[in-house]
This record gives sequence, C-alpha cells and structure tokens, in this order.
Amino acid sequence: MQSLEFIQMALDALDKEVESYVMDLNMDMTTKNEKMLPLLQQKRVLEQTKEDLTYLKENPPTNAGECTMYKHR
Repeated sequence: MQSLEFIQMALDALDKEVESYVMDLNMDMTTKNEKMLPLLQQKRVLEQTKEDLTYLKENPPTNAGECTMYKHR
C-alpha cells in the first residue's frame, strides 16, 4: 500500500525536523516548544492514520458497507 510508504516518509521527515530543533543550542526552550508542538501534533495524526491503514490492510472489510475498523481502537 503506497499510502503507508508516504506516511512513513512523512514521519521520518518530521522526526528529523524535531531533532534539528532539539539539537539547536542557539534557540531557547520556549521557541523550540512553539515550533515543535505543531510538528508533534502532525506526527500523532500520521501515526494514527498509519495504524488505521495497517489495520484495514490486514483486516479488509467483507463488503463495502460493513467497516468495523472502529472496534479495534
């Protein structure tokens, strides 16, 4: 599933960006937190999306009208 690959690439890019903020010694903690918060929120959404898509890939619905994905959470 190509979507999972794209999500993983986006997660890797977010990790690198967050790491760059963490390692930046010239930036104060408040600025780091302000810059990292939206990135970490994006990461949380991407991780949940990846988990949902993985579940659907491994457990496809039997017919199109019957999706029980919400039960796995």
